[in-house]
Amino acid sequence: MKPRIYRLLAALLLGTTLAATVGAQEVTLRMVSAFPENGIYVQRILPWIQKFNTEGKGVLQINFLGGPRAIPTFEAGNAVKTGVVDMSLNTGAFYTNVMPEADFLKLTQITVAEQRKNGAFNAINKVWNEKGNMQYLARMVENQPFHIYTNKKVDKPDLTGQKIRISPVYRDFFQALNASVVTTPPGEVYTALERGVVDGYGWPIGGIFDLNWHEKTKYRIDPGFYDAEVSLIMNLPAYKKLTDAQRNYLQKQLLALEAENTFWTRYGNVETARQKTFGIETISFDAATSKAFRDQAYTVGWAGAAKQSPEIAALFKALFSK
Repeated sequence: MKPRIYRLLAALLLGTTLAATVGAQEVTLRMVSAFPENGIYVQRILPWIQKFNTEGKGVLQINFLGGPRAIPTFEAGNAVKTGVVDMSLNTGAFYTNVMPEADFLKLTQITVAEQRKNGAFNAINKVWNEKGNMQYLARMVENQPFHIYTNKKVDKPDLTGQKIRISPVYRDFFQALNASVVTTPPGEVYTALERGVVDGYGWPIGGIFDLNWHEKTKYRIDPGFYDAEVSLIMNLPAYKKLTDAQRNYLQKQLLALEAENTFWTRYGNVETARQKTFGIETISFDAATSKAFRDQAYTVGWAGAAKQSPEIAALFKALFSK
């Protein structure tokens, strides 16, 4: 067997999906992360899990099985869909193999609190339920724009001659900027930069230090575009099996998690300053070019969405835009 299969089997032995403790109502949900365990997203979620388990004794627990070493990044979404695990910390771009609409979440221009009020959150769940066999639980990252990081200096928004690492988040936009694109999981980007397989990559404003990519990065292109979406998703049958008390407890903790999202603006400012201190230079354009750059990102993003799922793209665009 492949090593990852051994790891998966080992993970499966750690606990039974939705295993109810004998003689009690307590249920344990098994969760994985599509992101590396040393990264900011997992480090932010771990204290929440600890609090969740402390306050949820006798009701609901989360057993965190780990990151991509448990289930590879681009397989975690399907693991939720099929019930191999109950929950995943994930981003839509990593499970477009389940449904292309997952990547549309990058195009949100309103907060998750506003999404819950204007019907966007319910619309997302209707699609996730029907097409992904999932419940979209909560968004734990926002106000984290994506940027282009590169080792080749440019004086205009044109990536001609550059090989840029992507996930589905950036594919259409970077190709519109004339880049040659390469898809790799985050864990392989450092080596790709080191060996010259890629000249740069797309990533949010925060997190490159967690992965040591700063060591192989010379420039960051401003302005940022889109908004990094990192969320919790859950297997729909597992969600439906919860009692009302368990579901209410879960919802209470999810809303508490989202209430902490003000952290990300502060974090982005700190990471921007940190990049400057390390010597990563900022490439900026004039105001008109910067606006055109951002506008192009959304135009291209929605055009790509419309090609894949026209009705849902139209609905989401109306709900996600300012």
